Amino acid sequence: MRTQEITIPTSGEGFYDITDTIQKEIASYNAEESCREGILVLYIPHTSCALTINESYDPTAKEDMENFLRYLAPENLKFIRHTSEGPDDSPSHMKSILLQTSLTIPIDQGKLCLGTWQGIYLCEFRKDNKKRKVLLKLMRG
Repeated sequence: MRTQEITIPTSGEGFYDITDTIQKEIASYNAEESCREGILVLYIPHTSCALTINESYDPTAKEDMENFLRYLAPENLKFIRHTSEGPDDSPSHMKSILLQTSLTIPIDQGKLCLGTWQGIYLCEFRKDNKKRKVLLKLMRG
């Protein structure tokens, strides 16, 4: 049981499908230490982005999710005061509380147990480029 850290570069606001990256990390782990069955915990130690599992087959689903969150937390809300890092600062925190900072996914036969159309997304809510850390903890089952 070890914790591994990966860095995901983002190029502004949007949902980034990281499913293949995560599966490659599991394969790499299995090359060193066999863990064919278990639980994967993903954690993102940031307050202006999030993780989610959702539809990954049709790109319009991703666009709908992005637009929905922009609708819920736009930059022009009159009550917003926290803008120390720009007008997207407070809305990015609002969006992150609606999603998750961690995910738990079963591993079976060395692969993520995701549904046919499911993918893992890093949801970036800031407009500028970032390098986001994602921590992975694989526990044998």
